[in-house]
Amino acid sequence: MLLIKPRIPYISPMNSILIKNAQLVNEGTVTTADVLIKDGRIAQIGQDISEEADETIDATGLYLLPGVIDDQVHFREPGLTHKATIGSEARAAVAGGVTSFMEMPNTVPNATTQELLEDKYKIAAENSLANYSFFMGATNDNLAEVLLTNPNTVCGIKIFMGSSTGNMLVDNEATLEQIFSKAKLPIAVHCEDEQTIRDNMAIYEAKYGDEIPVKCHPEIRNEAACFKSSFMAVKLAEKHNTRLHILHISTEEELKLFRNDIPLEQKRITAEICVHHLWFDKDDYDTLGNQIKCNPAIKEARHKKGLLQGLLDDKLDVIATDHAPHTWEEKQGKYKKAPSGVPLVQHSLQLMLEFVKEGKLTLEKVVEKMSHAPAILFNIRERGYIREGYWADLVLVDLNKPYTVSKENTYYQCGWSPFEGRTFSSTIARTFVSGHQAFVNGNFDESKKGERLLFDRR
Repeated sequence: MLLIKPRIPYISPMNSILIKNAQLVNEGTVTTADVLIKDGRIAQIGQDISEEADETIDATGLYLLPGVIDDQVHFREPGLTHKATIGSEARAAVAGGVTSFMEMPNTVPNATTQELLEDKYKIAAENSLANYSFFMGATNDNLAEVLLTNPNTVCGIKIFMGSSTGNMLVDNEATLEQIFSKAKLPIAVHCEDEQTIRDNMAIYEAKYGDEIPVKCHPEIRNEAACFKSSFMAVKLAEKHNTRLHILHISTEEELKLFRNDIPLEQKRITAEICVHHLWFDKDDYDTLGNQIKCNPAIKEARHKKGLLQGLLDDKLDVIATDHAPHTWEEKQGKYKKAPSGVPLVQHSLQLMLEFVKEGKLTLEKVVEKMSHAPAILFNIRERGYIREGYWADLVLVDLNKPYTVSKENTYYQCGWSPFEGRTFSSTIARTFVSGHQAFVNGNFDESKKGERLLFDRR
C-alpha cells in the first residue's frame, strides 16, 4: 500500500476570523449564528460570540453554507492543459463556492498507476486553491495497480463502462467481476452501454452522413444505453456487496434502480445527479448546440422533471457537475468531431439556488445534496458540515444580489460558459477553504493552497 508523507500543517498569519450574524444553513436547519474560525478550523458556533479575532466579518443578511464538495470534475491536467489546468479550474470552483473536488483519471496519461496518480496530487499541492482528491482509474488490465490504492488517502476507483479517453473503457466482464469483488474503495462508474451507442450511431450516420444534427445526441446516447449499463453495474454490486456510486444519472427510468427507504449511511449503492441534467433539456440544443453536448446526453424535458423528483425523494444522493471544459474552437466543429463536456463548476451552486428561488428545492436540501451527502458517501474526514472542530470550508452567499455571467467574470481557462449573459439571483460573496479566505468579493487570495482530502475508512 502506498505510504503518504504527511504535510506540515499550514499556520496562517491571520489565525482567527469571526463571522457575525450569519444565516447558518446546516444539518436541516437555518439559524442566525456566529462562527469563530481558528487555525483553519471551526472553533465555536453560537450566539453573540464576543471573543476577539484577527478579523471580524459582519454577515448580516448573508447565508453561511458548508462549502460545496463536487465529487466529479475533469480538470484536464496533465496532458490536456490547452483546455484547463488544476490551478485554473480550482480557482473557478472556489469562485463558485466549491471548496473540495474529486477529479477523474482520464487525463493524458490516464491515472492508472499509483505513480501517475500521485503525480496529480503533487500538481494539486502546488496549484489548487481548493481541497482535492483524485480517482484511481481502472482499465481492462491494471487490477493489481487498482488494488494498491490507499482507501484513506484516495477518494475512489473510477470505471468507465462507456466510451472514454485512451484505454479506459472497461468492457471485459471478467475484469469487472474482479474489480467489483476485490475493491476496498468506493467504485464510481460512468454507465452507458457502448454497443447500443455504436448501433445507434450507425443508424444516424446512414441517415445524415457527416451532418448529424446535435439535437440527435440524446437519441444516439439514449435511455436504453444508460439503463442497460446502470442495471449491469447495480447487479454486479449487489452480487459482491460492492460500494458502488453511479455518476451523472440522466434518465428517470434509472431511478427504479435506487433505494430511498434507508439512510444514506447504510446505502451500498448510491447515485449522483449533475446540474446540467436538472437545468437543460433537449430543446436547448436549438440555441446552445455543441455547448451542451455531453455524455450522458441531456435528454427530453420529462427526464429533467423526473430527476428533480428523484432528488427530492432521495433516490438521487448527490448533486455534482461533471465539469469538463473544452476550448471554444473545439466546440465549433461538426457534431461527430465536437468533444463532449460542459464547463460548470463555477456556477453549480448558483444554479441550485435558482431552484430554491423558484420553490423547487429548499436551502437545506441543496446543502444536504452538495455538502453533507458527498462527505457521508465518501467518508470524508472532518469536512462537509459546519461543526465545531471541523475544517472551516464555508461559503457566504448573498441571495438578494443578482449576478450576471460574462466572459470577464468566468474563470475557466477555456473562457466560456453556457450561462454567459444569464443573470442569477444570488452572488457568492466569500469562500473559505480550510479557514483561508480564498475568494472575497471577486478577488482571489492564493497565498495558501487547498489540502488533500482524507477519508475515514476501515
